Amino acid sequence: QAQLQESGGGLVQAGDSLKLSCTAPPRTVMWYTMGWFRQAPGKEREFVAAISRIGTSTTNAETVKGRFTISKDNAKNTVYLQMNSLKPEDTAVYYCAAAQPGSPATSPTSYTTWGQGTQVTVSS
Repeated sequence: QAQLQESGGGLVQAGDSLKLSCTAPPRTVMWYTMGWFRQAPGKEREFVAAISRIGTSTTNAETVKGRFTISKDNAKNTVYLQMNSLKPEDTAVYYCAAAQPGSPATSPTSYTTWGQGTQVTVSS
């Protein structure tokens, strides 16, 4: 089973930026739809962004449009989430996940492999 490992989380102030990384076994990033989700305390896991297998199509949640950007580097087997203009409401554990191409990218049930998550805390 593929193993995903997130990194790059931390404690920042509102308005700051962070870049999360997700490393995966070889070919995972190349062959799967890759997504980022987040879960705040007491809330359900929610979709943040996804990138297609080919990498030409990305989808962002409305709450992060214009602020977050998902990208990937197939050669490095890594997916990134650049987060700018962070807000306190972005505070959550952020998870990287992999889904079969063609399945709904915004639904967590499409994703079969998940990382352990990385904490992002934004202070006001």
